[in-house]
Amino acid sequence: MKPIGLYIHIPFCNGKCPYCDFYSVTPKQNVINDYVGALCKKIDEAGGVYDTVYFGGGTPSLIGADNIAKIMSHINRTPDCEATLECNPSDTGAVNSAFDFEVAAKSGINRISMGLQSADNAERKALGRRGGCDDVERAIKRAKAAGIDNISLDLMLGVPNQTAESLKKSIDFCKNSGAKHVSAYMLKIEESTPFYRIKDTLVLPDEDATCDLYLLAVEELKKAGFEQYEISNFSVKGFESRHNLKYWRCEEYLGIGAAAHSFKNGKRFYYERSIDKFISDIPPIDDGEGGDEEEYIMLALRLSEGLIFENYKKRFGKFVSENLVKKAEELEKHGLVNVTNHNISLTVNGFLVSNSVIYSLIEQ
Repeated sequence: MKPIGLYIHIPFCNGKCPYCDFYSVTPKQNVINDYVGALCKKIDEAGGVYDTVYFGGGTPSLIGADNIAKIMSHINRTPDCEATLECNPSDTGAVNSAFDFEVAAKSGINRISMGLQSADNAERKALGRRGGCDDVERAIKRAKAAGIDNISLDLMLGVPNQTAESLKKSIDFCKNSGAKHVSAYMLKIEESTPFYRIKDTLVLPDEDATCDLYLLAVEELKKAGFEQYEISNFSVKGFESRHNLKYWRCEEYLGIGAAAHSFKNGKRFYYERSIDKFISDIPPIDDGEGGDEEEYIMLALRLSEGLIFENYKKRFGKFVSENLVKKAEELEKHGLVNVTNHNISLTVNGFLVSNSVIYSLIEQ
């Protein structure tokens, strides 16, 4: 049986960040216990072997290391399985934090993803983040002391009052922390968030300034030893997120938990955004077929490696169309795309307008 990825959604948070539109609710212990039981039951029913596991949220660390270990004990993993746990550093790095990284590490967790967002405490406060950079530092030290050295930090670009100097400060923090991976996302104001309701009062960099911040992030992260391998993701060589690469390479993964999505056996399906329905064993909803040529191309072009012709041929039994290559060559003249004998990839400037570039390449 070929190993695939496993995503586990933990929809609990102590407080909703004003920019977040992921599904999460305030935790209650009896609900957490029932939810963990339902997760374990679904994992047992699914069977399978997994070479990546990703606990996303919400705030997965909120359910405690013992519950994480309980869930991990139900997962049939390969010896080299990459197992990531998202943590809120204001909880796991607080002076009185009860989260036990050693228990998590013994259960098989070997990668931690933390929401730094910014190393400027004023920016963190504007983003609704609890605690300060000292919490992040303590959380990283605790994870490393438990033997988890593979740390990923999230940064946000284009946040209220952000400047080039404050962004450099955040990138320096990532480098000095010993992190192996950085995810740098542009702030997007979603309709269902508190930020959307006050968007007209937010002091945000304009579009040009945000683009400049993105280009600066790419440059400074490279200087700090983080190579870009996807539009928003950078890593020390060999520490790319193997789980997320499955998404971008259109490989199979199973998602378990309220609001979790899956791609398995050529089908996409998802659970509703409801803890009660998940605990009540309501089956996932069919979301149609996935992994066709168009989707494969769209996802591949998010990666720095781009659309590799040989991989496309192996998957679909034919060459990339001449029309697509010709359109890519036209975009290359504008500095948005690189075209070689073995691939098509977006430049850094192309990543800035990736939606437009990718659409222009795949439209008929």
